[in-house]
Amino acid sequence: MTVSSTKETVYDVAILGSGLAGSMLGAVLARNGVRVALVDAGQHPKFAIGESTIPYTLVALRTIAERYDVPEIKTLATFTNCTKVIGPSFGIKKNFGFLVHHEGKKQDPKEVNMFGTPGLLHEASHLYRQDTDAYLFATAVKYGCTPLQNTRVDDVEFDDDGVTVHAGDTRIRARYVVDASGFRSPIADKFDLRENPSRLKHHSRSLWNHMIGVPRTDDLFDTAPQDTPPTPWYSGTVHHMFERGWFWVIGFDNHRNSRNPLCSVGLTLDERRYPKVPGESPAEEFKRYAAKYPDIERQYAGAKAMREWVSTDRLQYSSKQTIGDRWCLLAHAAGFIDPLFSRGLSNTAESINALSWRLIDAVKDGDFSAERFEYIDRLQQGLLDYNDALVNAAFISFADYDLWTAVFRIWAWGSNAGTFRLQSAITKFFEDHDDQHFKDIEEADALGLYWPDHAGFKKLFDEMVTQLDAVDAGTTTPRAAADTLYTMLVEADYVPDHFGFADRTRRFLSPSRKTLLKTARWALTKADPDVRSLMLSNGRQAIKYKLRGQRIF
Repeated sequence: MTVSSTKETVYDVAILGSGLAGSMLGAVLARNGVRVALVDAGQHPKFAIGESTIPYTLVALRTIAERYDVPEIKTLATFTNCTKVIGPSFGIKKNFGFLVHHEGKKQDPKEVNMFGTPGLLHEASHLYRQDTDAYLFATAVKYGCTPLQNTRVDDVEFDDDGVTVHAGDTRIRARYVVDASGFRSPIADKFDLRENPSRLKHHSRSLWNHMIGVPRTDDLFDTAPQDTPPTPWYSGTVHHMFERGWFWVIGFDNHRNSRNPLCSVGLTLDERRYPKVPGESPAEEFKRYAAKYPDIERQYAGAKAMREWVSTDRLQYSSKQTIGDRWCLLAHAAGFIDPLFSRGLSNTAESINALSWRLIDAVKDGDFSAERFEYIDRLQQGLLDYNDALVNAAFISFADYDLWTAVFRIWAWGSNAGTFRLQSAITKFFEDHDDQHFKDIEEADALGLYWPDHAGFKKLFDEMVTQLDAVDAGTTTPRAAADTLYTMLVEADYVPDHFGFADRTRRFLSPSRKTLLKTARWALTKADPDVRSLMLSNGRQAIKYKLRGQRIF
């Protein structure tokens, strides 16, 4: 569709990029009366990665669906609804699995970790992105977005009255523009917004593909019962880790009802330690690194690539600012860290949740100034900075299993406490439908940290970063750093007993019903007040959902 200057439609918002972020935002805005042009250089269906969900993502998606009355978004919040509504192309995610490898050696079953979410949270999935993104795009169009696919943006001009998007012969006039187009952001280019060099500490590059015939991870090992995880490795997201790098295995074929034979595979590694070899193809490079680790090599043995390999240079980039007068960089247009810990989708959903109500209000009163959206910049910069600190610490820890387990536990509890915090707002919203509950949790001292308003956890997180930086600099040992972090975990009254978060010998954190009951008793009698409130209020809600045959997330 071409919007000509002689018959011009003025949109409230032009969104550049119709992937998951752009289409979700477009659906929310259009559903709430905003005139939206959804512009994309390509067309659906199209390949994308960022497939692994986490509990925080699920709650954030449900929050957006309920808050803005877009029930289609809630479909993505559970594995069951993904498969029923969109199709049987999705994988299930029952756990986060981590296996440490050493060059030339078989994998040691004592050097593994798994975090299995409690039964009520087992609705996470591996999103088959070409299907989810096309579904959200169709939802956006259904609610009134004007689709302009195969429309490559050449320039964006700003004036006192609005924005003009130029795409060849197409001219799109709008009052505001959201750039959700990713790394090659036209707005970032126009205003020279990329930090050069980036402030981000972490370094990695990546290779990825979809393959068929990937062996199930559990078939690689003949482990003793005490070394066997409570749920199969392949029923979740598999992370094969080595010093300063990791391979991923994200199966879409990991349950009996799947009709998708594909598996998402990838390799991410520190480009400073592992530079590219001139003339080596991405497929050759992937095979060469896998061959260094016997069991990783077996993980991909016989698998066949289904498309051209993608190979990047350094993944990390950041922006000096992500908002301005009449524009916003959203999600991966603002910056990117690394796929470790599956945080990309949750960060995107969190940003959309905060941006949407501000844009809806701006359309009503005509104020599109940067000041109105200042919070969005602080949020997105914080999400980048804290994820950068976490992933950088994790990469340093990969060389020492004991130290890695401390980072693993701090991440696991912080991300779940943050999930409880967000869920508490939606629980209150269900009771009175007052949008203020969501606004009340926006401001926090550590904006961007998964648990942003708890001073004790922030102190623990900051100490983790300090200790790992010291290990990297050679001013402390991995053992000393791990001892410091475990001492803090043991002494903390905001880290649940019984789960195993403070037990450095426990490899598998997968709570049974008995463990959950003991943890509830701990929350009643020993937990700090903030944790008591979070855990007990969400526990009561979970029981209500269970009685209705539903799940809380």
